[in-house]
Amino acid sequence: MKITVWISNRHVHLSRKDADLLFWEWYELTKIKDLSQPWQFATEECVVLKWPKWEISKVRILWPYRKDTQIEVLLWDNYKLGINAPVRLSGDLENTPWLEIIWPNGSITTKKWAIVAQRHIHMNLEEAKEFWLENGQIVSVKTEWERWLIFENVIIRADSKWALDFHIDMEEANAAGVKNWNECKIIK
Repeated sequence: MKITVWISNRHVHLSRKDADLLFWEWYELTKIKDLSQPWQFATEECVVLKWPKWEISKVRILWPYRKDTQIEVLLWDNYKLGINAPVRLSGDLENTPWLEIIWPNGSITTKKWAIVAQRHIHMNLEEAKEFWLENGQIVSVKTEWERWLIFENVIIRADSKWALDFHIDMEEANAAGVKNWNECKIIK
Protein backbone atom coordinates (compact mmCIF):
# COMPACT_ATOMS: atom_id res chain seq x y z
CA MET A 1 0.00 0.00 0.00
CA LYS A 2 2.07 2.91 -1.30
CA ILE A 3 1.16 6.49 -0.45
CA THR A 4 2.67 9.92 -1.07
CA VAL A 5 3.91 12.24 1.66
CA TRP A 6 2.62 15.79 2.14
CA ILE A 7 4.62 17.95 4.55
CA SER A 8 3.19 20.91 6.42
CA ASN A 9 4.84 23.79 8.22
CA ARG A 10 3.20 25.82 10.98
CA HIS A 11 0.07 27.52 9.68
CA VAL A 12 -3.28 29.07 10.59
CA HIS A 13 -6.83 28.08 9.65
CA LEU A 14 -9.21 31.00 10.24
CA SER A 15 -12.94 31.02 10.83
CA ARG A 16 -14.86 33.49 8.64
CA LYS A 17 -15.73 35.49 11.76
CA ASP A 18 -12.08 35.77 12.85
CA ALA A 19 -10.97 36.62 9.31
CA ASP A 20 -13.44 39.52 9.32
CA LEU A 21 -12.03 40.73 12.65
CA LEU A 22 -8.40 40.33 11.59
CA PHE A 23 -8.68 41.87 8.13
CA TRP A 24 -12.00 43.51 7.35
CA GLU A 25 -15.46 42.20 6.66
CA TRP A 26 -15.63 39.89 3.63
CA TYR A 27 -11.91 40.22 2.87
CA GLU A 28 -10.92 37.59 0.30
CA LEU A 29 -7.70 35.69 0.90
CA THR A 30 -5.29 35.55 -2.04
CA LYS A 31 -4.40 32.09 -3.41
CA ILE A 32 -0.72 31.39 -4.10
CA LYS A 33 -0.71 27.58 -4.49
CA ASP A 34 -2.93 24.53 -4.24
CA LEU A 35 -2.49 22.06 -1.40
CA SER A 36 -2.73 18.28 -1.63
CA GLN A 37 -6.38 18.13 -0.62
CA PRO A 38 -9.10 19.19 -3.08
CA TRP A 39 -10.35 22.77 -2.74
CA GLN A 40 -7.61 23.78 -0.31
CA PHE A 41 -4.85 26.31 -0.91
CA ALA A 42 -2.11 28.34 0.74
CA THR A 43 -2.70 32.07 0.75
CA GLU A 44 -0.42 35.02 0.20
CA GLU A 45 -1.42 36.41 3.58
CA CYS A 46 0.86 35.65 6.52
CA VAL A 47 0.45 36.60 10.17
CA VAL A 48 2.54 36.83 13.33
CA LEU A 49 1.89 34.39 16.19
CA LYS A 50 2.66 35.98 19.53
CA TRP A 51 2.89 34.86 23.12
CA PRO A 52 4.47 36.99 25.85
CA LYS A 53 7.75 35.02 25.63
CA TRP A 54 8.33 35.20 21.85
CA GLU A 55 6.75 35.60 18.43
CA ILE A 56 6.93 33.83 15.08
CA SER A 57 6.44 35.86 11.91
CA LYS A 58 5.45 34.91 8.36
CA VAL A 59 3.00 32.17 9.36
CA ARG A 60 0.89 31.23 6.35
CA ILE A 61 -2.92 31.20 6.36
CA LEU A 62 -4.61 28.24 4.64
CA TRP A 63 -8.03 28.26 2.95
CA PRO A 64 -10.92 27.35 3.19
CA TYR A 65 -12.31 28.97 6.29
CA ARG A 66 -13.05 26.61 9.18
CA LYS A 67 -15.80 26.46 11.76
CA ASP A 68 -13.21 27.44 14.42
CA THR A 69 -9.86 29.16 14.08
CA GLN A 70 -6.99 26.72 14.54
CA ILE A 71 -3.22 27.25 14.72
CA GLU A 72 -0.95 24.32 13.90
CA VAL A 73 2.56 24.71 15.31
CA LEU A 74 5.64 22.49 15.42
CA LEU A 75 6.84 20.83 18.64
CA TRP A 76 9.85 23.16 18.73
CA ASP A 77 7.45 26.14 18.65
CA ASN A 78 6.15 25.04 22.06
CA TYR A 79 9.59 25.73 23.56
CA LYS A 80 10.17 28.85 21.53
CA LEU A 81 6.81 30.40 22.43
CA GLY A 82 6.58 29.00 25.97
CA ILE A 83 3.28 27.16 25.38
CA ASN A 84 2.21 23.54 25.59
CA ALA A 85 0.23 22.84 22.43
CA PRO A 86 -0.80 19.16 22.50
CA VAL A 87 -0.51 16.70 19.62
CA ARG A 88 -4.06 16.46 18.28
CA LEU A 89 -6.12 15.79 15.19
CA SER A 90 -7.42 18.85 13.40
CA GLY A 91 -10.50 20.31 15.08
CA ASP A 92 -9.78 18.89 18.56
CA LEU A 93 -9.19 22.19 20.33
CA GLU A 94 -10.43 21.55 23.88
CA ASN A 95 -7.92 22.58 26.56
CA THR A 96 -5.42 23.99 24.08
CA PRO A 97 -3.34 27.14 24.57
CA TRP A 98 -4.14 30.43 22.91
CA LEU A 99 -1.86 32.67 20.91
CA GLU A 100 -2.33 36.17 19.59
CA ILE A 101 -2.65 36.34 15.80
CA ILE A 102 -1.37 39.67 14.49
CA TRP A 103 -1.96 41.28 11.11
CA PRO A 104 -1.03 44.89 10.27
CA ASN A 105 -4.69 45.94 10.67
CA GLY A 106 -5.10 44.42 14.14
CA SER A 107 -4.98 41.24 16.19
CA ILE A 108 -7.25 38.54 17.63
CA THR A 109 -7.03 36.12 20.57
CA THR A 110 -9.30 33.51 22.13
CA LYS A 111 -9.00 30.97 24.94
CA LYS A 112 -8.04 28.03 22.71
CA TRP A 113 -6.38 27.52 19.34
CA ALA A 114 -2.95 25.91 19.16
CA ILE A 115 -2.18 22.26 18.42
CA VAL A 116 0.67 20.20 17.02
CA ALA A 117 -0.92 18.22 14.19
CA GLN A 118 -1.20 14.47 14.72
CA ARG A 119 0.29 12.57 11.78
CA HIS A 120 -2.50 11.18 9.65
CA ILE A 121 -3.51 9.74 6.28
CA HIS A 122 -6.29 11.27 4.21
CA MET A 123 -8.15 8.95 1.85
CA ASN A 124 -11.55 8.74 0.23
CA LEU A 125 -14.01 6.02 1.23
CA GLU A 126 -13.30 3.85 -1.82
CA GLU A 127 -9.56 3.87 -1.09
CA ALA A 128 -10.23 2.97 2.55
CA LYS A 129 -12.34 0.01 1.41
CA GLU A 130 -9.66 -1.04 -1.12
CA PHE A 131 -6.94 -0.93 1.61
CA TRP A 132 -9.21 -2.62 4.20
CA LEU A 133 -8.98 0.45 6.43
CA GLU A 134 -11.57 2.61 8.17
CA ASN A 135 -11.85 6.13 9.53
CA GLY A 136 -10.14 6.44 12.93
CA GLN A 137 -8.04 3.28 12.53
CA ILE A 138 -4.40 3.49 13.65
CA VAL A 139 -1.67 2.22 11.32
CA SER A 140 2.08 2.58 10.83
CA VAL A 141 3.86 4.06 7.83
CA LYS A 142 7.35 3.04 6.67
CA THR A 143 9.52 5.47 4.73
CA GLU A 144 11.95 3.99 2.23
CA TRP A 145 14.60 6.66 1.95
CA GLU A 146 18.16 6.97 3.16
CA ARG A 147 17.04 7.75 6.74
CA TRP A 148 14.13 5.29 6.65
CA LEU A 149 11.97 4.92 9.69
CA ILE A 150 8.55 3.72 10.75
CA PHE A 151 5.97 6.27 11.87
CA GLU A 152 3.62 4.68 14.36
CA ASN A 153 0.28 5.98 15.65
CA VAL A 154 -0.85 7.28 12.24
CA ILE A 155 -4.60 7.97 12.14
CA ILE A 156 -6.71 7.13 9.09
CA ARG A 157 -9.01 9.99 8.08
CA ALA A 158 -11.44 8.55 5.54
CA ASP A 159 -14.09 10.77 3.95
CA SER A 160 -15.62 11.15 0.51
CA LYS A 161 -14.06 14.61 0.05
CA TRP A 162 -10.39 13.69 0.67
CA ALA A 163 -7.54 12.68 -1.61
CA LEU A 164 -4.98 10.01 -0.69
CA ASP A 165 -1.87 11.28 1.09
CA PHE A 166 0.15 11.00 4.30
CA HIS A 167 0.41 14.25 6.31
CA ILE A 168 3.39 14.91 8.57
CA ASP A 169 5.01 18.12 9.74
CA MET A 170 8.43 19.48 8.83
CA GLU A 171 10.13 18.11 11.95
CA GLU A 172 8.91 14.57 11.23
CA ALA A 173 9.86 14.86 7.55
CA ASN A 174 13.37 16.05 8.44
CA ALA A 175 13.84 13.13 10.85
CA ALA A 176 12.92 10.69 8.06
CA GLY A 177 14.73 12.57 5.27
CA VAL A 178 11.58 12.71 3.13
CA LYS A 179 10.20 15.42 0.85
CA ASN A 180 6.77 16.19 -0.59
CA TRP A 181 5.62 13.54 -3.06
CA ASN A 182 8.06 10.89 -1.82
CA GLU A 183 6.37 7.52 -1.51
CA CYS A 184 6.07 5.48 1.64
CA LYS A 185 4.25 2.32 2.63
CA ILE A 186 1.26 1.77 4.93
CA ILE A 187 1.79 -1.18 7.25
CA LYS A 188 -0.74 -2.45 9.75
